[in-house]
Amino acid sequence: MFDPLVQSFSGSNMQLILKILYYSSFLFVPLFLAYLAWEFWVEYVQGYFFASQTYVLLEVKLPREIFKSPQAAEFFIAGLSQGFGEGNWYEKYWKGGVRPWFSLEIVSIDGGVHFFIWTRKGFKNAIEANIYSQYPGIEIYEVPDYALPMTYDPEVNAIWASEFDLTKPDSYPIKTYIDYELEKNPKEEYKIDPMTPLIEFLGGLGKGNQVGMQILVRSHKAEDKDPTTGKMVDKRWKDSAQEEITKIIKGTKGEVGEDGKPIPGTNRQLTDVERETINALNRSTSKAGFDVGIRVVYVAPKEVFSPANIGGIIGGLTHFNSSLNGFKPARGSTEKYGHFLLAWKTRSEKTRNAEKRYLLDAYKRRAYFHKPYKSPHFVLNTEELATLYHFPGIVSATPTFSRIESRKSEAPANLPI
Repeated sequence: MFDPLVQSFSGSNMQLILKILYYSSFLFVPLFLAYLAWEFWVEYVQGYFFASQTYVLLEVKLPREIFKSPQAAEFFIAGLSQGFGEGNWYEKYWKGGVRPWFSLEIVSIDGGVHFFIWTRKGFKNAIEANIYSQYPGIEIYEVPDYALPMTYDPEVNAIWASEFDLTKPDSYPIKTYIDYELEKNPKEEYKIDPMTPLIEFLGGLGKGNQVGMQILVRSHKAEDKDPTTGKMVDKRWKDSAQEEITKIIKGTKGEVGEDGKPIPGTNRQLTDVERETINALNRSTSKAGFDVGIRVVYVAPKEVFSPANIGGIIGGLTHFNSSLNGFKPARGSTEKYGHFLLAWKTRSEKTRNAEKRYLLDAYKRRAYFHKPYKSPHFVLNTEELATLYHFPGIVSATPTFSRIESRKSEAPANLPI
């Protein structure tokens, strides 16, 4: 079956191809070298820019009771939408500037659950002000980075790490706190908080287990150029949602006759599912969007590490899945829990260990959107992010949850001096 292919590259045909490549090399070789030089330059100036920044890790300590819905978290997350930094050619390609990104982290250390926010130091005051304005009684501390001591030695400990993707296009939303009617601030005993299963699982891990989940976010912007108008368009998210809505509506128009007109009686009304899908797409793209990457790392001593915990981690995230969209493991140890990729199985142990160290290193650097740790991201809006990362109330009674032990209040005004 390969004879015709071999023959096409033999004799006079092969000589002709070699001559074309030889005589055109003066053109494409310099272009190729210029492309490589440009890529190295961009990576160099960005690396220099990253190294010149100061980063801090903030731990959010919660009071014993929180009566705010996740809508409060949506307010402070919206404040992370910072689009500056790469507004012009000079900033982007000479200074190496990029849009600021942040890491929202939920971490279990020996069963103790912690909330962290990683940011450039310049944004610390703004983040604190936004959180304090929505959550009275919360305390925020700048703390040492818990991730720096994390290491991987296959003789001593075991590691599982994975990045996550969406199951459907970005414009389709996951299940949010509004679907659970949490925006109405129901009484605690009636709350169904989608974060609770994940928090309870993390709080139930034994000593020696460490699980970290990063939700890395940066402001989303249109990055596709319309070939007709030359304007930047958002084919990935907003325009994609409108295309899906148009496709759904078009499906109700019925059949078209030879004259190009609809055939009477073939059109129909929108079904309830189609109507709900249109409403969900419109609601999803009506709020500010963020580029998002989710990465999870599980590390434990070899005698403590339990593969069963991997299922709990994945289940904690897929709990947010809806009929419209959801999360799935994408890059890492496994594509599906319990089903190792054939390519993963056939790789050498040395290669697999190197990949685990790579993911752990990317986790410690909070790197996702830029080389050399660049990974495919997706788009979520503020409502979806607030569903994934908010501060739960007393409904989450995890004993090892990191909370403030006592409530602070003002001293009485009539105290004797």
